Amino acid sequence: MDLGLKNKLAFVSGSTAGIGFAIANALAGEGARAVVNGRTQPAVDAAIAEIRSRTGADAHGFAGDLSLASRAAALFRAHPEVEILVNNFGIFEPKSFEDIADAEWVRFFEANLLSGVRLARLYLPAMRRANWGRIIFISSESAVQIPAEMIHYGMTKTAQLAVSRGLAEAVAGTGITVNSVLPGPTKSRGVDEFVEALAKTEASRSRHSRRSSSKRCARPRSSSDSPRQPRSRAWWPISRARWLPRPPAPPCASTAG
Repeated sequence: MDLGLKNKLAFVSGSTAGIGFAIANALAGEGARAVVNGRTQPAVDAAIAEIRSRTGADAHGFAGDLSLASRAAALFRAHPEVEILVNNFGIFEPKSFEDIADAEWVRFFEANLLSGVRLARLYLPAMRRANWGRIIFISSESAVQIPAEMIHYGMTKTAQLAVSRGLAEAVAGTGITVNSVLPGPTKSRGVDEFVEALAKTEASRSRHSRRSSSKRCARPRSSSDSPRQPRSRAWWPISRARWLPRPPAPPCASTAG
């Protein structure tokens, strides 16, 4: 099926691993000009090489921490005509509510929400002029089922829903669409690291946490890997996963690069 993405310039933040990489790889496979992002150049270069190996398509890259406004501006200067924006970059960390300092709330807000807000604000004017564009926020089921061990993370995922809903209303009647995707727990490098961190804080439950996460998390896959659509509250039509029963806690996406 032709999704009409050939030669569209697509940027996926946090896309050197996990869900972000699966999306960038699928976009490249559909003929889009995918731009991969991670925080370090070696990670970006490795992801580009892997996409080229898998799809035969040419991919591009941008290394930079998009929680910083200066790096968002640098991205816009390097790639000013992005037509498909996928805001996947995010951070997470298990921590009890009483131990989350003000600075941590601000750090999570800037990384998980403001990074996407800035990029949408930068690229929306060109989308309006072209009367075509796609903006996707990779949120999480944690947006509606807030994890007790990561309330600050859940807060940012809920905020993404508010932003995407408001933007969708703002562009109604145009050729631009804005959506959020709410994946469940997905096995990736970041979630493996999360489980290890959670196990350290809950030593008595560590064995069960590792076992249940490895058995019950989805794995990021492109549409060519599996014909099944993911059973989630929303879905990105070109990046599909095999969804398994939901474990109690792990987040859906990870910082890449």
